[in-house]
Amino acid sequence: MKLLFSTDNLPIKSRFVRWQELLEEQRLPLEQEQLDAAPFEGKWEIATLGPLTMTRLSEGPLRTEATPSAIRRLGDEGCISVGFTLAGMMKVHQRDRATTQRQGDLVVIEHQPTVMTTSPGNRSLYLKMPRDRLESVLGPARGYAALTVGAELATVTLAMSFFEELSRMHHRLDPATVARMGAIGVDLIVASIAERMAKDVPLPLSGSVVVQRAKAHVEANLSDPTLDPCQLAAAVGVSSRRLQELFHERGQHVFDWIWRRRLEVAADRLADPACAHVTIGTLAGRCGFGSRVSFTRRFKDRFGLTPSDFRYAVGLGTR
Repeated sequence: MKLLFSTDNLPIKSRFVRWQELLEEQRLPLEQEQLDAAPFEGKWEIATLGPLTMTRLSEGPLRTEATPSAIRRLGDEGCISVGFTLAGMMKVHQRDRATTQRQGDLVVIEHQPTVMTTSPGNRSLYLKMPRDRLESVLGPARGYAALTVGAELATVTLAMSFFEELSRMHHRLDPATVARMGAIGVDLIVASIAERMAKDVPLPLSGSVVVQRAKAHVEANLSDPTLDPCQLAAAVGVSSRRLQELFHERGQHVFDWIWRRRLEVAADRLADPACAHVTIGTLAGRCGFGSRVSFTRRFKDRFGLTPSDFRYAVGLGTR
């Protein structure tokens, strides 16, 4: 990751001033104050992962507030942040929810008025991403923003380990591969949040959470050719009939949703220069299709072009 700032070798009296100046330079709508009289220590690193921005912060005990006016100036409503607590402790107060994150926990932070406090020695890893990447599967962010998604969930530990390793390795990968790896990591985050929401959701919302968990499971298992409504229902703990009913209530069909996502992912990969060397048969298999013939038929029905013609149309194929 690129180092933006470190208090190492800076005079003690100028450290926090320089830190605040960097906030201004990075257009972050934050007001901060120190919570103790100790010399401020901080470190700020950043990396770009396709549509994601990854930031790693080490900082002394701070109170951080994002005010309504500052958020309006930023004008970044289309994005959302996900934070992993790598060390120390952090408290987040947003809307009507106040929670505490400890080492290994995950939290979603909307671009809304927020107050955060960090403990001494706090280290965090933040991911800024398109808001709709979460909401398209999990629903409106206000339902899970500032919710502690704990390290006791294996999916959270896996997601944090994945991004920590990616932060160390991304410079050795080409940009297209980095973007794909970031997308895989976001799928892990989606699965983590869906699992956490299902633990204590009120009964009237249980149907929505089942659907959200089902969609997250589809995203994580698109390459499995055996994935079908029965298997999906078993994975989220309901009967096939109940899962079908829940999807129908939302104007969708389970079977159609699985194939729709497979075809959309396949189209993305056909248009990805990093996948130009992958044969269509191999790509079809990686998206859960049993054969190239069935893939070609379904793809043409959905997009009006065969996979070969689609790849050619985006400038990556030959005739």
